[in-house]
Amino acid sequence: MDYFEISFFGLFLASFLSATILPIASEGILLLVLAAGFDPITCLLIATLGNSLGGSTNYLIGWFGNPLWLKRVGFKEKNVIKFEQRIQRYGSWLAFISWLPFIGDPLLLALGFFKAPFFPVIVLMIIGKFLRYFALIIPWLW
Repeated sequence: MDYFEISFFGLFLASFLSATILPIASEGILLLVLAAGFDPITCLLIATLGNSLGGSTNYLIGWFGNPLWLKRVGFKEKNVIKFEQRIQRYGSWLAFISWLPFIGDPLLLALGFFKAPFFPVIVLMIIGKFLRYFALIIPWLW
């Protein structure tokens, strides 16, 4: 593997892992790779793909969860119902903001947990994550 392949793999891996609960900032890795002179569009696509696959993993982990588990670990039933109503109220649109730090990853877990429709969640998540990375690479496009 040469430097080129390692950098793109590293960007993909950092983007994927940053969509989990691990405290990794994929934006910083993206900016380092861009500063090293790599193609901005390729970096945009790789970062979006990695982060979207990581987000999809969160959604699927949530999908296999059971709301009864929340009650077993000490959440009050009224709080679980209230949270589920919020998820149902805003539905898949919440996936659009899943790129936000601290709340994005748990949000995707919750969308899966409360069975928000898969296809709209994934599409809106990808759009949101793409736009976040696009905003970062704008200076490298000119």
